[in-house]
Amino acid sequence: MKTKYFTISGLILLAVLSAIVMSGCCSSCKSGKTSLCDTIDPNSATVIPVSKSDEWWTTRQAAINERVKQGNVDIIFFGDSITHGWDGQPQLWQQYFGKWQTINAGFGGDQTQHVLWRIENGGFTNISPKVCMIMIGTNNSNGEDNTAEEIADGIKAIVCKLRTELPQTKILLLAIFSRGEGPSAQREKNAQASKLASEIADNKTVYYMDINDKFLDKDGILSKDIMPDLLHLSEKGYKIWGDAVTPKIEELMAK
Repeated sequence: MKTKYFTISGLILLAVLSAIVMSGCCSSCKSGKTSLCDTIDPNSATVIPVSKSDEWWTTRQAAINERVKQGNVDIIFFGDSITHGWDGQPQLWQQYFGKWQTINAGFGGDQTQHVLWRIENGGFTNISPKVCMIMIGTNNSNGEDNTAEEIADGIKAIVCKLRTELPQTKILLLAIFSRGEGPSAQREKNAQASKLASEIADNKTVYYMDINDKFLDKDGILSKDIMPDLLHLSEKGYKIWGDAVTPKIEELMAK
């Protein structure tokens, strides 16, 4: 059953998108003289902010916004159900991120356009986190929903929007996690989208990490011990994630 959602008017959407791609994402979004923010396709559905009407979704968004209003945020995560799943691992969350004031803004089922809407409506004027970690895009890759190029544009748009909303924040962009037992067209699409999105990293304000080799064996096979449904992580999977990114987060927090 498809999730119902609504969008704002077409004219406002175009204005919003223009603000994202023309807002000058600082030096982090530039390659030579051309800003990568300016290369985003404004006609792609992946870059047009969209909200959801699900009660749990709007309730979670309101709760996160209320937490943001309180200030004192060191780290914020953006993503879909895979990031959301940290909520089900409280001991690991405390182990890896508990020493910082960390917000988990992962929402099950989200695509890039939903993350964009949440950022636009997040009320970030009260916070200036040191680090933001992003892992998004797998829900855009189902069937013929979006191409790798469109998914990459959505990821880049998120980074550009965050650079505008949180200019002092270091962004840690993760490659979309591998899914499915073995190599597949969908896995390849996500890998290509991640590679294209990685162009926005400059290792000054935006950093890119691909930790997929940590989840796969030497033949590229994904174990159900790590992802029981070959998409969402087990406790073992979250340990692998935490071990892989914590050193980089420590480094960025010290900058």
